[in-house]
Amino acid sequence: MLRLDANKPAHLCEGLTRRDFLHAGALSMLGLSLTLPEFLAIQAQGAVRKEQDINCIMLFLLGGPSQLDTWDMKPHAPAEIRGPFKPIKTNVPGIEISEIFPRMAKRADLYSIVRSVYHTAAAVHDTGHQMMQTGRLFSEGLEHPHIGCVLSYLKGPKGDVPPHMLLPCPMGPTGGNLPHGQTAGYLGKAYDPFALHADPSDKNFTVPDLLPPDYITTIREARRRKLRDAVEDAVKAFETGADARLLDSRFHQAYTLMSSVKVREAFDIGKESQATREKYGRNRFGQSCLLARRLIERGVRFVTVNMFETVFNELTWDIHGCAPFTPIDAYRTHCGPWFDNGYTSLIEELTERGLYDNTIVVAMGEFGRTPRINPAGGRDHWPQCWSIVLGGGGIKGGQVIGASDEIGAYPTDRPTTPADVAATLYSALGISLTTELPGPGNRSLPVVEHSARPICQLL
Repeated sequence: MLRLDANKPAHLCEGLTRRDFLHAGALSMLGLSLTLPEFLAIQAQGAVRKEQDINCIMLFLLGGPSQLDTWDMKPHAPAEIRGPFKPIKTNVPGIEISEIFPRMAKRADLYSIVRSVYHTAAAVHDTGHQMMQTGRLFSEGLEHPHIGCVLSYLKGPKGDVPPHMLLPCPMGPTGGNLPHGQTAGYLGKAYDPFALHADPSDKNFTVPDLLPPDYITTIREARRRKLRDAVEDAVKAFETGADARLLDSRFHQAYTLMSSVKVREAFDIGKESQATREKYGRNRFGQSCLLARRLIERGVRFVTVNMFETVFNELTWDIHGCAPFTPIDAYRTHCGPWFDNGYTSLIEELTERGLYDNTIVVAMGEFGRTPRINPAGGRDHWPQCWSIVLGGGGIKGGQVIGASDEIGAYPTDRPTTPADVAATLYSALGISLTTELPGPGNRSLPVVEHSARPICQLL
């Protein structure tokens, strides 16, 4: 019989002491309700938690949702601050969210809202995309890897399914001409996500050919190089070079993936009932959320879903108020219903199927919006404060973390950086924050900045 109150150290079968075991229990009271008998140990002993395989679905709300019109409303502020939408009660006493999310309001016990996210870098889309998906800012030519790509590097695939999928397509132009943070960066293209490159809500959608995000560009560049040089030596040099080896490798991976029964079944969305598809929403985002659930069920570790592709000439969260951007009322008619149905159906089905306990679902944009409505009737970029939503994977639901001031302009409690968000996801995925990655120039880089702290431990 194992006694936790014994005088001498008692070691569990994984090599843990009772102190570790009791510490893990204390962590659960702080809100990190994963079964983490090795949580303390992973900080010093290893990169990846062993006993529980945690997955992640990242819903990226491209365009930057307004905190004041979604999850941090200020109903008592002046009209030019509070905006056109009203707050509604959720199923958790004391928590209110926007009326544009009626289904989400009924499941607030399943997620937590962080109302104090901020950054101090440039207020441009690309910067926020990088920081929220990698925890770091692109600088001096150094592109950091997406969190899902780090997971792919550290854990690899489960059998013949890809470790990281990107739906429905990579981010397009958003005005900055900078990397969006959706590749493996310095880890190398071998760890890039596989992208769908198709709209799953299209009535003609079929099982696609899976290709990495920049695969087509690489192939075209290689062809141009061959045609331009037209020299045998140059052709031979290409055929024996790293680019060709990478293309061959990715061709092999794509072929292997598409010959996988699991992968083909995952993308056969027509096997879902019409009622299920309607519940998620017959739109690109809703059907991508449904595909994300199907992919997680079949062993994909990380799925990134881009709600929109660009902020130009498309209704998105980017509510500047005038063309080519989005009017604020699109939150009621378009963005709100799309997100409400896709997100809520996803967390409900993951819960019903027993997958939510080991699948983190995080929904976030690249920044917030200005507290004061602009002359065009919209809100502009505002990285000084915004809200995100996360739950599953052991992250405690039914909580509000942090707070903003009376007009939603600045954090007043628990200010949270993009690096802290990344640290939260890494910790919940079982990846030690001291894990070193092989960076450029034979130098090692930690997965996040040393100052980053997980929000999970504060829930």
